[in-house]
Amino acid sequence: MPTDADSSGRVATTDRTRMTTGEYERLLAALRRFIRTEGERYLADPNITSIGIGYKVTDGRETPELSVQFTVGEKLAEPESLAALGTSAVPESIVIDGVAVPTDVLERRYAPAFRLVAEPPTVARKVRLDPVVPGISVGHPSITAGTIGGVVYDRRDGTPYVLSNWHVLHGPDGSVGDDVVQPGPRDDNRLAANRLGRLVRSYLGIAGDCAVATIEDRRFDAVHLGLGVVPDRLGEPELGDAVVKSGRTTEVTRGIVRRVDAIVQLDYGGSVGLKNIGCFEIGPDPVHPAAQGEISRGGDSGAMWLFTDAGQPTTVVAGLHFGGEAGLDPDEHALACLPASVFEKLEITLRPPSPEDVMVPHGYDPGFLGVSVPAPEPGAAIREDVASTVDGDTVVEHTHFSLQMSASRRFAFWVGWNIDGGSLKALSRKGMKFLKDPQIADDLQVGNELYAGNDLDRGHIARRADLVWGSLPVAERANRDSFFFTNIAPQMDDFNQSAQDGVWGKLEEAVFADVDVEDLKVSVFGGPVFAADDRVYRGVRLPREYWKVLAFHEAGALKARAFLLTQSLDQLEALELDEFRVFQVTVAEIEARCGLRFPDVLQEAQPLAPADQTGEREPLATLADIVW
Repeated sequence: MPTDADSSGRVATTDRTRMTTGEYERLLAALRRFIRTEGERYLADPNITSIGIGYKVTDGRETPELSVQFTVGEKLAEPESLAALGTSAVPESIVIDGVAVPTDVLERRYAPAFRLVAEPPTVARKVRLDPVVPGISVGHPSITAGTIGGVVYDRRDGTPYVLSNWHVLHGPDGSVGDDVVQPGPRDDNRLAANRLGRLVRSYLGIAGDCAVATIEDRRFDAVHLGLGVVPDRLGEPELGDAVVKSGRTTEVTRGIVRRVDAIVQLDYGGSVGLKNIGCFEIGPDPVHPAAQGEISRGGDSGAMWLFTDAGQPTTVVAGLHFGGEAGLDPDEHALACLPASVFEKLEITLRPPSPEDVMVPHGYDPGFLGVSVPAPEPGAAIREDVASTVDGDTVVEHTHFSLQMSASRRFAFWVGWNIDGGSLKALSRKGMKFLKDPQIADDLQVGNELYAGNDLDRGHIARRADLVWGSLPVAERANRDSFFFTNIAPQMDDFNQSAQDGVWGKLEEAVFADVDVEDLKVSVFGGPVFAADDRVYRGVRLPREYWKVLAFHEAGALKARAFLLTQSLDQLEALELDEFRVFQVTVAEIEARCGLRFPDVLQEAQPLAPADQTGEREPLATLADIVW
């Protein structure tokens, strides 16, 4: 059928059956621009509850005519009645890009979907679960209950989160950092026993009603309860799309998208009050009717709507459920935020970034302990021997550790690293390969050529187990970074094994076990001691001593402890000796042996007086001998 158009070529009808596909899409795009730029000003009218795009309804039946669709709290025709409510009549049409688009007025009120009514006995979705899954009860301690919409990941570092609504995880009385519980308090008020994690990000406004919380005290499974899928893509809803969700209260229900690009005004109560939320509207699916005709009820807030294909759930997200009809409104419907807006505001993704893509603060963090503890600096005797990176810097930075290289010895002068004992991961070293560091020229670092066919071990200076903390992608990247040869030094095999099983290899564990370390955070420096008479093997001088300095907070005070691993403090001769001893020393002694200058805060944070170099000191026989 030919399309009516005016003399300028613009479409003169909004009937979908009378337009070409291109004309329809251009008109729909123009309508969307209008709603997004002009829509909110209509919500200033106290009787208008939303504005959006939908097919015009005539005599209770949907027509193929696109319209600017208004919903009002009370539908009135008489001018006197309109004036009494402080409202005015909606115009019969609105000219958009030269097209007179008809309006449609429906009587409809909205409310956030967390107000609850009497419910049947407790079901599996409303109890404490481990692992947690999308589709079950969750909430802020001050809220009743909502739904875990999905498992998502921090776009920058891959931290896993549960996704739900602002009014479920935050609410008028909450704040970022608060605990979140699963199930929500409405379903089980044992808040301490049900802690899931903490609220880390939230947003309430035109882009949506959304929030994310960490998963700290539970495992998780990303498969949606009752749907059997894991979402992996974001979509954009269109009129007539079929969708499905898994919610705490009404469980698995289906619907049809019937309004898009809507802006709804909801009252969130308290100090928050009225908020305009961008969204789309879902009506019942006549082919798949819900039990009691309810596609959503109180407690379903936060559920994720997914598109369906041939009746089956897909892995494409349609939206985030946040509201439905209010009170006794007879029209059954649901409201959902647009997923792209939610994911942008919360800086999240559906799939964790790979270790290569993860965005993490690189290198040793001087402020890790809450007070500045800078890395050591080379003294005058070694300053000219510091190797430059390929970018012209002198400090090499990797995940959780930094270092400076000796150009002449081709090993690190020092390596500095941070340990977060509360988020360490047990990762395997299987498949990890020792590699030349791309930040340093190959001829300035010792590689595999030193270690083939002998008893030398490639020993980590910054222990691999110390570095694998944070979110899983970050820990995996740190695991990989720890195998760069810039973090490796040669050690006799019995030296290395004794270091792992004896006092030296357990220093970090000992500080966590024997000291009340604040926030379970420790900063460590370590490296080899270079001596002029170190034995030369395959053209490489092999260090025979290693040092380590640990810094931590205890009882509000910064403390530092220094250690030296050596064959003997007084007689350093044969590399072949099979007994290696650990001594507790001072930071000043490490400085003197290595030519480094440590920050004053470490000098002031140690308990030992400078050692009498002429006297004989006893090595540490057990960890109990350490003066913490």
